[in-house]
Amino acid sequence: MTTPADVAQDDAPAASSKHDAAAAVTEGLAEGKGSSVAGRAVTIKRPVEEVFAYFRDFANLPHFMENVVSITVADRQRSHWVVKAPGGATVEWDARVTEEEENRLIAWTSEPGADVANSGRVAFRDAGARGTVVTATIAYDPPGGLIGKVIAKMFQREPAIQARRDLRRFKQLLETGEIATPAMNPKQFEEMGL
Repeated sequence: MTTPADVAQDDAPAASSKHDAAAAVTEGLAEGKGSSVAGRAVTIKRPVEEVFAYFRDFANLPHFMENVVSITVADRQRSHWVVKAPGGATVEWDARVTEEEENRLIAWTSEPGADVANSGRVAFRDAGARGTVVTATIAYDPPGGLIGKVIAKMFQREPAIQARRDLRRFKQLLETGEIATPAMNPKQFEEMGL
């Protein structure tokens, strides 16, 4: 079994491990939850302080996280998330920050009663002239188990797919001030059944 120390030897997200990535990720979290893991990294050509500050203001996240409908910030530690699910439904949960190191990392866990139990961390690493490396690792329990995960993947709502897209949009937003959009907006895609 892979231990958090084994995972730390590599710069790649723990989710890319060929071993038990979910266990490695959740063992390293204060209150890790989730049996499936999604992990992605991106380099953003902005200073780490700027990248961290933008991300840490959770009210900013719906600006680049496509499936996040809303985040209501209760206080510095707690927030309520509403996220799109396959078939036009939404799922909700309360999240609590479990660990934070300014300009380095933010870790969280969902509170009991979440529609989708999840936990994870976003790490920020100064890459000098290249900017900031942002690594997001998310452990989650897909609603409906394996079948739910397959359905979410079909509807492009699976966290591994979304993490990649969301980080790409985050990079675009911080580097250019805007996010490139397709010729058709999401509502047009839905109306066409795509």
